Amino acid sequence: MYLALLVIFLQCSELYAQGKVYQVFTFNGVKIKVEPSDKVKNGAPMSIICHADISKNTDFQLKHNFTFFKDGKLVFMAISDKEDARYEIPVAKSADTGDYECRVKAGDKLVISKPIYVWVAGMTKPILTADKKEVSEGEIVKLRCELPEEVPPLEFFFRKTKTNSEPIEKRVAEQNQNFSEMEYYVEAGDNILQFDCFGKRQVKSGWESSQHSNKTLVTVKEPFRKPTLITTPSNNFTEGDIIEFECSTVAAEMRGIEIIFQKNRTILNSVRDKKFLKYSTLATQEDSGEYLCKVEQGAVSKTTKLNVFVSELFPKPTLSASMTQLDENKDLILNCSINGLRRANFSILRKSSSGDILLKKSRILAIKVNVNDTGSYTCKAEVKGIVKESKPVRISVYAPVSKPTLSVVSGSPEVVLGKPLQLICHSVMGTPPITFTFYKGDEIKKNVTNDTYATFLDEDIGLNDNGGYKCDARNNHSSGVKTSNILNVTVIVPIRGASLGSVPYGEVEVGSDTTFLCSVNEGSWPIDFKFFKKTDHEVLLHEVREYSDRTIWHKKTMKRKDTGTYYCMASNRASVDVRSHPITISVILAAWQKGVIAAFVLTAMAGAGAVALWWFLRKKKKAKGPSMEMSGSALAPNLTSEKLTRPPSDGNYYSGSGYIEDNENHMKSTDESKGPDLESAEVDYTEVEVSTLDPHRENIWAS
Repeated sequence: MYLALLVIFLQCSELYAQGKVYQVFTFNGVKIKVEPSDKVKNGAPMSIICHADISKNTDFQLKHNFTFFKDGKLVFMAISDKEDARYEIPVAKSADTGDYECRVKAGDKLVISKPIYVWVAGMTKPILTADKKEVSEGEIVKLRCELPEEVPPLEFFFRKTKTNSEPIEKRVAEQNQNFSEMEYYVEAGDNILQFDCFGKRQVKSGWESSQHSNKTLVTVKEPFRKPTLITTPSNNFTEGDIIEFECSTVAAEMRGIEIIFQKNRTILNSVRDKKFLKYSTLATQEDSGEYLCKVEQGAVSKTTKLNVFVSELFPKPTLSASMTQLDENKDLILNCSINGLRRANFSILRKSSSGDILLKKSRILAIKVNVNDTGSYTCKAEVKGIVKESKPVRISVYAPVSKPTLSVVSGSPEVVLGKPLQLICHSVMGTPPITFTFYKGDEIKKNVTNDTYATFLDEDIGLNDNGGYKCDARNNHSSGVKTSNILNVTVIVPIRGASLGSVPYGEVEVGSDTTFLCSVNEGSWPIDFKFFKKTDHEVLLHEVREYSDRTIWHKKTMKRKDTGTYYCMASNRASVDVRSHPITISVILAAWQKGVIAAFVLTAMAGAGAVALWWFLRKKKKAKGPSMEMSGSALAPNLTSEKLTRPPSDGNYYSGSGYIEDNENHMKSTDESKGPDLESAEVDYTEVEVSTLDPHRENIWAS
């Protein structure tokens, strides 16, 4: 029964599933458009329309979420059953320019349209305001230009127009606001000023400009008038005339008024809080030129210029000298004159750092000169109060040079071969400049002009340059040239190639003498020789100065501790130490010492041989048996008794030796005396001998 019910349930479920219809939809696309077009005039209405193209499997309602974006920012949202949505902008502004896109969401599906660029052409007209309508020269006018309903960033352009002049434009960029402010300084001479402004913004196609703003007029008042500058009696003068200048102005308020009178950059006179200024001077040719009268009050400054010409009354005087270079104690005549004019007040002066020194009020000066009269001289001429000065004339008075001295700068008249030599030539007396000439032999090496000395550097020193230097000194004195003594310079040849030898060489017997020879290949004398032995530190053994290229050092009584490495060092006035190659000396035993040692060694070896022989014969004796031992002990009683009386300490060496030696003699004597009965006699004798021996002696034999 349960099985039947299950089958019925499954069939019913299948029939229900076949009867149900699913709602299926898909986006074919989303489009966005602008009405009336994507280019709209500023102030006109426009609509942004978003259309969703959707396909459905059946006719069912579908909710659409529309979202509008401008330049990536949300601007409008709508929910609709329809497939279209509109974003209405009743009055389009330039700020509405940008990229628009639409996003449509239905169910869990989202589709985004392609962006469309909308350009709202034209900008709102800017509004210009000024904080003042009437200002005085030197004051500040503050302007404000605003672009209502526009969105930054924006650029503002302010224009200032003077009467009968072209506008002067200033630019200001504003990133965060739709207005800008500008301050204008009202300059002297400004009368009626006209201001206006306009704005710009950047669009996709470039820059877009607004209309020009309203024009704003600003009236300018003068705090004072431009100054008047006059001269009396005229603008043309002759030297000696009096020039009178007058500078004046008209001001509403004299307080703070300053009048300045100047020529070029030099202020000649000035007054404050007054309407005019006067200045007079005695006309000279230097007074020709442009004069300036300046009136200032606060930040306002006004200027008037005037040119004045002054003609020459007489030319500058001329100073002539009988000689410009002369020896001391010679006569000098100075003459002052004016071309075409003889009547004037003349004076002759000498120039000095502390001021001119008047020598004589005359047109002629005659003096006997000394070296202190060297200097510059001028003359002055005065006519009608006008004083003119001549160009200076340089007078040089010379004392003769003294005989120069030539020396080496380092002090010592010597130089190391290959090193430069610097010489100095000096004259104690003589008026500079002095010309010094250096000679090497008869060849001119250098000319130097200086005050009292000159130097010469000879960098080409050879072996044969041992003298021949001299120098000359001369100046403009008529006495001529003075020559120094000849300077002989010694050329020091540096040490080269030091070597060390010894006699005997290599091995030296203890107690004998050793001779060391240190020599050099070349080098100037004297030479300092030093002998060293190498240890943990270098030890100086001997030093000597020789006027030779070699030296000998005798070292007495060599000892074993003198074994080691030796070297020598040579130096001279070139201050270069040259070291030889090292040599090794071994101190060995003398021949007689070797003989003593050899004799001792041979004696030791002989003793060792005797001991070895004794040991061998003793072993052999033990191999012959007891009979031989007993026979040997009965022989030579006297000798045996003598041997027994020797000290126990020598028993081992001497006993063994005596036994062997005496046994042979005893054997010979027994053979001669006893003949064939030797064996029995030996036995009896042995028994007696053994019985008479004391225990101590037995031990000795046993051993």
